[in-house]
Amino acid sequence: MSAMIDPSSVAFDIDGVIADTMTLFLDIARDEYNIRHIRYQDIRTYMLEECLDIDKKIIHDIVVKLIDGNYSAVLKPIHGAPDVLGRLGKHHSPVLFVTARPHLGPIHQWMTQELPLEPQAIDIIATGSFEAKSDVLKSRGISYFVEDRLDTCFLLKDAGITPILFKQPWNRQQHPFIEVSTWQELESLIKW
Repeated sequence: MSAMIDPSSVAFDIDGVIADTMTLFLDIARDEYNIRHIRYQDIRTYMLEECLDIDKKIIHDIVVKLIDGNYSAVLKPIHGAPDVLGRLGKHHSPVLFVTARPHLGPIHQWMTQELPLEPQAIDIIATGSFEAKSDVLKSRGISYFVEDRLDTCFLLKDAGITPILFKQPWNRQQHPFIEVSTWQELESLIKW
């Protein structure tokens, strides 16, 4: 595909697109619960209790730790995300991020530390649900949204927003969407 996305018309999910949250999930499981038998590739659905051989309460506790920032492991960015988002921020600011997290918690501070953008160039909205993303994006005039949750992509499409699926082990079902495996692939779709 040739470049097609205007920098002002694209927004981004955070977890699984910018933040390597699932690796952090595995690190917390290993470090705090001594769970060592789960691999990244084992996360084959967004509903972790459906694909991981881990007690549901432990999964819930780890997810709460992730959202609240109560962990000692390091949350890392997905390779290439800071560079591309830094470049994007030079063409359009602020860059919009929409997350289904119930509250921003420490993710806002993490984003300001990890991304080469001024704090005022980072606009993050926590919707509390996947279904609420479409309304936020439409109200901001966003045409493209980079997302890793396949079910959310279908909701976006129904709302008239073009989803770009960021390839992950948990979204490997058949779908009709534009798909990227890396931030470099995504960068090639942007009209600089």
